[in-house]
Amino acid sequence: MDLLQMIQSNFVSVVLAIVVLCILRLKNRGKQTSGRLPPGPPPVPLLGNLLQMDMKAPYKFYVEMSKQYGSVFTVWLGPTPVVVISGYQALREALVNQGDEFSGRATYPIIMRITKGFGVLVASGHRWKVMRRFTLSTLKNFGMGRRSIEERVQEEAKCLVQSFSLLGELTKINPKDHLCYSVANVICSIVFGHRYELDDPNFTLIYKAVDDYFNILNRRIGVMYNTFPKIMGCIPGSHQDMFRTLDQARQYVQAEADKRLKTMDPSDPQDFIEAFLAEILKNKDFPDSEFHYENLLSNTWNLFSAGTETTSSTLRHCFLMMMKFPHIQERVQKEIDEVVGSSRIPRMDDRSKMPYTDAVIHEVQRFMDLTPTSVPHKVMRDTEFHNYLIPEGTMVLPLLSSALSDPELFKNPQEFDPENFLNKDGSFKNNDAFLAFGIGKRVCPGEGLARVELFLFFTSLLQRFTFEGTVPSEEIDITSKCTSFGRQPPIYECFIKPRREE
Repeated sequence: MDLLQMIQSNFVSVVLAIVVLCILRLKNRGKQTSGRLPPGPPPVPLLGNLLQMDMKAPYKFYVEMSKQYGSVFTVWLGPTPVVVISGYQALREALVNQGDEFSGRATYPIIMRITKGFGVLVASGHRWKVMRRFTLSTLKNFGMGRRSIEERVQEEAKCLVQSFSLLGELTKINPKDHLCYSVANVICSIVFGHRYELDDPNFTLIYKAVDDYFNILNRRIGVMYNTFPKIMGCIPGSHQDMFRTLDQARQYVQAEADKRLKTMDPSDPQDFIEAFLAEILKNKDFPDSEFHYENLLSNTWNLFSAGTETTSSTLRHCFLMMMKFPHIQERVQKEIDEVVGSSRIPRMDDRSKMPYTDAVIHEVQRFMDLTPTSVPHKVMRDTEFHNYLIPEGTMVLPLLSSALSDPELFKNPQEFDPENFLNKDGSFKNNDAFLAFGIGKRVCPGEGLARVELFLFFTSLLQRFTFEGTVPSEEIDITSKCTSFGRQPPIYECFIKPRREE
């Protein structure tokens, strides 16, 4: 029996949870929240609003509360107040107009256990600003002028095409691992300076670490750990296996860094690890230089965790939608044939000539709504917002889903419709409410890389293959799987059929 099922079925765990909450309550006595928090649903003692939420999809509760309490309201996760910001206008006012105040990062205990508080994903203040600037600069240079991001993604896309070409037309396949391997290898080429063969034990270890991490984060056992980290840290289970795998992956990255320190030329770093070490060696003011390994390992993990699962999940959803709507797939392929043809691979400069394909990719991201609440923020100081006073350190959840599904900003937001990103003349139409990568100072630093990957993988595969479902298109389920962290495409199998060249 899974540990989570044991916990759920055991009355003792309920009693234990109540005891822990009582202890937390006593511990925080005298530390009453100051300020004027926004109104929200009445909490119950100790548990707050937890009993009112579906922990598989807490964002649905937030959406319903926004209809009742407006664009800014407070919910209680146990004894902890959390301010939720809903609607494009309020999100922009908070995260752009008052970006400095809302730029802090409130982190989950699982993420803190893995990163130890280091890295661009979880850091706040000066440490975060410097690490974000370094990460963006390194990704932009991408190998310090050697090969561009585009060339590395094209290389991986060609490998993926070759892999799918080996399948028979009647072979059913779940494309998840193939897509995840390819996206992970792009990150490997950035971090380590080269790609890995799929049977390489080190690559297998890295991929397993990422996969195990999201499996735990997106299950109730992850919710239990984030709610009761000290207790769950003492209980055996799959989460402990995940931590051990992650520690092994970190040891591998550290060993790679040790090797590079002995041989690298600090003036000519060849990959992300060397670029990081070179910055440490030449800049003694680099944050936490005395903890350079922890910072390096955490930033490397940030690249793998944020850069692999999100992009591969979006790609899986892209091809699912092509199977559900074959007429859309045909129109995309027609545009690919007209602009790219079959004699060369797609390039990023093709995108401006392919407005329909670009609109389809954007609509997949909008419709999928991968991270409805983003990663939690916190306010860096006492902050006035919408006539309320939010105390320093308060967790803030940006409800990105509220903008992506706003009927005033997108027509028929509950339907999949690429026309949301097209003008009447067929040209691509930007929409400020497209917040798939977040908004403001903590917008996803890997957005540029993700856009390159999504376009090149999507077009390279549809240039060569047609994706077909194992059931008629009208029977294909496109309902995203809700998790505690976000949303994922449903698990599916498909046929990947080579297109005949004319």
